[in-house]
Parts: sequence; C-alpha cells; structure tokens
Amino acid sequence: MNKRNKDVIRLERESVIPILKPKLIMTLANLIELDSDRSEFLKLCKKVEYIIRAWYLLQFEDLMQLYSLFDPVHGSKNLVQQNLSSKEIDDLEQNFLTYLFQVMDKSNFKITTNEEIEIAQSGQYLLNLPITVDESKLDKKLLKRFFYEHPHENLPEFADKYIIFRRGTGIDSTTDYFFMEKVDMIIARLWAWILKVTRLECILSRKLSSRQSKDPKKNDEIITELEQEELNFERIRIENMELSIHNLLSKITIQEPTFDRIIVVYRQANTKTKNERGIYVKHFKNIPMADMEIVLPEKKNPTLTPMDWVQFISSAIIGLVTLVGSLEKPKADIWVIIAILSGLIGYCAKIYFTFQQNMATYQNLITQSMYDKQLDSGRGTLLHLCDDVIQQEVKEVIISFFILMEQGKSTRQDLDHRCEELIQEEFGEKCNFDVDDAVQKLEKLGIVARDGIGRYYCVGLKRANEIIGTTTEELVLKAKQGPSVS
Repeated sequence: MNKRNKDVIRLERESVIPILKPKLIMTLANLIELDSDRSEFLKLCKKVEYIIRAWYLLQFEDLMQLYSLFDPVHGSKNLVQQNLSSKEIDDLEQNFLTYLFQVMDKSNFKITTNEEIEIAQSGQYLLNLPITVDESKLDKKLLKRFFYEHPHENLPEFADKYIIFRRGTGIDSTTDYFFMEKVDMIIARLWAWILKVTRLECILSRKLSSRQSKDPKKNDEIITELEQEELNFERIRIENMELSIHNLLSKITIQEPTFDRIIVVYRQANTKTKNERGIYVKHFKNIPMADMEIVLPEKKNPTLTPMDWVQFISSAIIGLVTLVGSLEKPKADIWVIIAILSGLIGYCAKIYFTFQQNMATYQNLITQSMYDKQLDSGRGTLLHLCDDVIQQEVKEVIISFFILMEQGKSTRQDLDHRCEELIQEEFGEKCNFDVDDAVQKLEKLGIVARDGIGRYYCVGLKRANEIIGTTTEELVLKAKQGPSVS
C-alpha cells in the first residue's frame, strides 16, 4: 500500500485499566519486600473491595429495581402491579436513565459522537450495503427529555431516538480473495478517471473537501503533543490496494479498528394497540468501526443504492442509444449489436449479483452480531456494568495507594504520572489514569490525606487496615469458619 494512501484513525486514550484485578494485586504484592507488609497489603486489598462494593450496593439495587419496571419482557406486568400514574412512570423512567448514565460513566463508557461515527463510516470493511434506521419504529420522547434535563456536550444527531456507548478499542483482520470487491474497486477507479478526464471531478471536489475538513483526526501530516495521548489505528482497505496481478488473483488481508464494547439504549415507538414502556439495553463486543451499523436498532432491509440505480439506468440508456444508432446504419453489424447487448446484460447482471452477495454478507453479519458479538441484554448487561464499576474503582484505589506507599508524598500530577508509569512498566499497558476519582475514594476511606502544600500521603499498611476496620464480609467469613478452638 502506498504511504500516501495510509488511512489512520486516532482516538482518545481511555481511562479503563485493562488488567485483571487478581493479576494486578499479586504483581503489586510481589513487589513488596517484607512478608509482613505483603500480608497487610493483601488484607487491605480485600477490605478496599468489600467497602467499595458496599458503597455501590444501594445505588445498584435502585438501578435494578427501576429496570424491573421497564424490562421489555416483564416490565409491563410489573408496572400494572404498581398502579402508577403516567406522570409517576415518566419520572421513574428518568430516574432509571440517570442511574444508568452514572454507571456508564463510572464504567468508563463514552457516548459515541457524530465525529466518531463519521470517521467510522468513512470506510467499508465487510458490510458493503447502506444501512438505515426506520425512525418511525423508535420512540423520540424518552431520551429527548433526559438530555433536556441533563445536558451533554457533543451529542450525536440521533440522540433523541437511541444512544450508542462505546469503550475500548482493538483490531480485526480478515483474509480472503474478495473477488467482487476487487472488481468494484477497479470500476470505482475507472469511474474516478472518467470524472477527472471529463472535469466533472471539480464539481464534486467541494463536497469532499468540506467533509474531510471535519475529520481532523485523520490528518497524517500534523503531529501535536496531544496525539501522544491518543491511540492510532490503521485501516487496510481494498480501496487503497495497489493494482497488480498478484494482488488481484491472490488472497489479501484487510484490517479495521474495532470498538471493544458497544452498548445501545433505545425504546420502540408506541403502536395503535400498545403504549411502549420497555427500555432496551443491548451489549455487543468487538464491532468493526466501519460496520458499526450492524448494532443499530430497527434497521430497514437494505436495497440497491441510489448510485446503483444511476449506474443501472445510465448503462441501460447508453446501451439502448448505441444499439438504436447501430440499427439505423444501412449495414448494421450483427456482431456489434451482440457485443452491445452482451455488455449491457453483463453489467446489469454484475450489479444484481453484487447486491445479492452483499445481502448474503449482511445477513451473515447480522446473525453473527446476534449470536457471537452480542454479549447480553437488559438485566444481564446491567449486572455486568455494575461489576465493571466495582472492579475499576478497586484497581484505581489499589494502584494509587501502592504508589504513595512505595514512593512517598506526591502532587496530583505526580501521582497521576507515576500510576500510568507503573501500569506501563509492570503490565505493558497504557491508559489515561483517573487519579482524581482514585484519591477521592482514598480520602473517603481515611487512609490518604494532604499536607500543608497539597501533596498526598498515605498512612502505613497496618494503620490503614485498622482505620477501615472489620467489614461485614469479614464477619460473615469468620462466622462460616465456626467458633475458634482455644
């Protein structure tokens, strides 16, 4: 692939710590020299998790109780039992969404912006059909009211109908012959050459340049300090492939960045027979950015694109005009007529069969998204999110305390930098560490404080365990062990 055709996507580095909690705790414990301190550290880690879990228990319980009223499967029956007025139900809906968005934020999920969606959809991967949402089947009041009462910046244009949360990034690659896609690429390049020769390219270039100007994160020429905090992902696409006999006849590998986790929230529109109150929460994994349409709710069945119809009709008109012109000649060549008809039929067949192949691919992707890529929905997704929040909070607190314990007093910036360094050096991972959230919890626990000039410092391990005291979980474990034998 030519360097000038290199397609790089840049995304902001996230705050999620991509390390399993047991691995994190044991790695940090092994860095402690004294056995007594190591034992106290492991005890502190357990106490921290017990306390943080208890802090969130009531909030999560409220979230699950509220969702039981808006579960698309059983929620309507539960609402009937509660005998609530329409105004009360509306308020409970907003309370549920408030809790849900708080959990999403704590679990480091971000609302997908218009810019991210434009970047994602600026290329094609496995899905080659235009997918649109049937907006008439989606409710437009629920989310509109929520964002009116809880304003958010940079919301996507569809935020009144559905919302897409994303977290984590990765890479997906596929190796195949892609014969039909290569044919499309050759035709597209030929079409671009025709536009250039006929100077029609100038008419379309204005629209293209205005679209590219809205895509600052795909500029490979300007590298700023901010980009050091971003993740770079390269797209390898058939459109940018070098034309050669080897590439056209052999297998090639294409590559696309993925969103590691996607959660879609929406409600169906009311019908003549039913007033919809169910709120759908669907959880997907490893979704290629260019194929993000497969997670959209209430998708319309794809049809031939306007460009397909233009090409189809234009080819038919040109073919018929040429055919009529040949027939009007005094000595019409039958072979010329056969060639024209064959070319016209062949091109129309190509459009038809390409569409059929794309439809088959689309059906396979939808099936895969339902069975392989959909992790869970509804209550299962909420339980997963609640556990995510606890795991992330525990890891943030443990890392921050460990740095203060090992390296002494630190400013907020120093602590942030040292935590990120530790994660990079010991685990080979990079993240944008959320130091503010971590120290806030450490201060709430009473095991970290600030000196006169604002530097953070921690108490000793043994003292930290004494301050937290005996947790309910520890009392339960002690009771399970039975009375001690003297």
